[in-house]
Amino acid sequence: MRFGVTGAAGFVGSHLAQALLERGHEVVGLDCFTDYYDVALKEENARGLDVRRVDLAEDELDFAGLDGVFHLAAQPGVRSFGDVFPLYLRRNLLASQRVFEVAARDGVRVVFASSSSVYGAAERYPTPEDTPLRPISPYGITKVGCERLAEAYGLAFGLDAVVLRYFNAFGPRQRPDMAFTRICFALAEGRPFDLYGDGEQTRGWTYVSDVVEASLAAMERGSGVYNVGGAIEASMNETIAALERISGRRLDVRRQPPVPGDQRRTNADTTRIRRELGWSPEVSLEAGLEAQWSWAAGRVAAR
Repeated sequence: MRFGVTGAAGFVGSHLAQALLERGHEVVGLDCFTDYYDVALKEENARGLDVRRVDLAEDELDFAGLDGVFHLAAQPGVRSFGDVFPLYLRRNLLASQRVFEVAARDGVRVVFASSSSVYGAAERYPTPEDTPLRPISPYGITKVGCERLAEAYGLAFGLDAVVLRYFNAFGPRQRPDMAFTRICFALAEGRPFDLYGDGEQTRGWTYVSDVVEASLAAMERGSGVYNVGGAIEASMNETIAALERISGRRLDVRRQPPVPGDQRRTNADTTRIRRELGWSPEVSLEAGLEAQWSWAAGRVAAR
């Protein structure tokens, strides 16, 4: 089969594209190669993949001949207040609207990567899909908007779309601004680490291969909205202690004020995806952290 992957040079997108190739599928990658972080890292992620430089918000799109599109491209990060907000409107809302428009026109199924950020300060933990959406960052608000656009295109034009709310994906190739990557490189390089908040904020961490498997299952047989979350919730302080134990090193933690829009807690109720798609997370937090540490330490040693 032939699949499109937007954001194919990114963290999850590159892993997903490789998994599709390993299963014998043809992959057409699309990526804008924005400068949100070092473009050289994205080019490295895309090595060996067919990734075309496309701006989803303005370039002509054509999905004819594809069996499905995994729409992962987005402007990420909860630090989305202020002057950067127009980028979130363009790269999330406008880009997704155009993807959904063309997918509906060409009759192509879409798996859309949403985020746990849509829940904000959720009223229940673990958080099921029917929980009211109360995002507390502009990023989360744009992700809610994208979900609503997918629903509207489904009602008006028959778009066949599945929404996946990813919960805190981690693993090798994770973005350099993400906490685990910053911790691992700080440990490997003997540098201080800035921890925003008191470290007691918790997350339901999800290893990247589990995110990929959920995405593949959703394309094959999903319908509606699914949480994609790891089995273990842990605080930042607990994960720092785990990475210190794994690396055999001590981290110089510098406490900083919390980031506006950052959620205090995320934890997915995955009952629906387990029941309907037979998916469950396979990689433990400890095993995933070991893999991410090995990747980061190897990169530092190779310099």
